Amino acid sequence: MLAKRIIPCLDVTGGRVVKGVKYFDHVDAGDPVEQAANYDRQGADELVFLDITASLDHRDIMLDIVRRVAEQVFIPFTVGGGVRTVEDIREILKAGADKTSIMTAAIQDPDLVNKGAERFGSQCIVVAIDAKRVPREGRDDSNLGYAPDEEIEWVVYTHGGHRPTTVDALAWAAEAEERGAGELLVTSMDADGTKAGYDIELLRRISERASIPVIASGGAGTVDHLYEALTLGKADAVLAASIFHFGETTVQTVKQELAARGITMRL
Repeated sequence: MLAKRIIPCLDVTGGRVVKGVKYFDHVDAGDPVEQAANYDRQGADELVFLDITASLDHRDIMLDIVRRVAEQVFIPFTVGGGVRTVEDIREILKAGADKTSIMTAAIQDPDLVNKGAERFGSQCIVVAIDAKRVPREGRDDSNLGYAPDEEIEWVVYTHGGHRPTTVDALAWAAEAEERGAGELLVTSMDADGTKAGYDIELLRRISERASIPVIASGGAGTVDHLYEALTLGKADAVLAASIFHFGETTVQTVKQELAARGITMRL
């Protein structure tokens, strides 16, 4: 059985790591280069670096910080934020990343997934999906910002979770795989930063349909939550931020506790 992965996430803006709740109310969580080196020492399986305001601000990713982080880590390193073209993907990989995460641009131009996979290989292309549940009972559709379809249960957001679309998250996950994505990074906007647990149903629904790895994101607060995402949610990896950034636990401690529960880990 393939080992499950523990992946700390660096949400970066203004050159600093930040952490918010449901994509708002961000607080400072340290220097990205120092944090990256710390997680490498702790035995993280991979690291994700997301420039969370690049797309919203219509600017390029901070390649200088990406280079500095890459110099500090010796584990697979995924970088996303502001990726719009195949050339952007190339520049990020040249800066030291092993994979590129694409979200907004992939929705706006789905062919970018195909082109990126063809040029650099599917293993380099991670399609990030920021998904929010479509309210059902007693909803006021006029405040949603999009025209909901009764068949859609989760809708995709772009621009760092600030702009709703009419795209069905489950359908988009399947399309992204067909277009050549090597992994799916699935974040529940409803759970993000709450530390109340992942959206297990969202993860399970996507994982059961996908033949590529699914990374669970949004809501990690305890080892129980990670365990549920890997078992009930059928995720291949779990991404977490708050529990690691603020010293509540360490990557190695989490790995040992999950291994004790029967989860295959790289220790």
